[in-house]
Amino acid sequence: MKVDGSSDLVGESGTVIEGLAEYYRYSPPAKVAIGEEREREREREREGEEELFVPPLNFAMVDNGIFRSGFPDFANFTFLQSLSLRSILYLCPEPYPEANSDFLKDNGVQLFQFGMEMCKEPFVNIPEETIREALKVLLDVRNHPILIHCKRGKHRTGCLVGCLRKLQRWCLSSIFDEYQRFAAAKARVSDQRFMELFDISSLKNLPMSFPCSSR
Repeated sequence: MKVDGSSDLVGESGTVIEGLAEYYRYSPPAKVAIGEEREREREREREGEEELFVPPLNFAMVDNGIFRSGFPDFANFTFLQSLSLRSILYLCPEPYPEANSDFLKDNGVQLFQFGMEMCKEPFVNIPEETIREALKVLLDVRNHPILIHCKRGKHRTGCLVGCLRKLQRWCLSSIFDEYQRFAAAKARVSDQRFMELFDISSLKNLPMSFPCSSR
């Protein structure tokens, strides 16, 4: 077998064996490295064909058409698309990130922002009127499916969901159990006190797209 000066090899019979010259230019370790890189490329191609559905931190379904979570990032966008969201209810005061805003625009999702500062005991100031206005958006079926989120999906989101549960006639122990399930070691007595004292009387006449369920 000999090289004919081109990029191919010529066999003893004079037959051109295409592509082998490229192969024989490399030492055995280099050929192993090339093979591994090609295998990695094939794996990347396979991964590209399979959509990964990664929910945001603390994601859960609250009720029909209502979801909750921590702050979604790029890795969660495919999952959020699967929810066919109409709206996102954002509870932080900071501007929405550009990548997230682009995602909403590309998918026809409306953003409702009710900015609440992070409250830390003992200096607590949960804005009752902001919660009330957010609940009006949440109860409007035209905004469903809707995702509620703050930063971690624990305190601000937990307070809003807790006030929703009062409208659904849940007992306080069940409301607190749900709040604590997401807040865990970060649960705040002040948040639970706020939910306990929150006045739902002005919201009782608002239509709800889901039945009240006592717990």
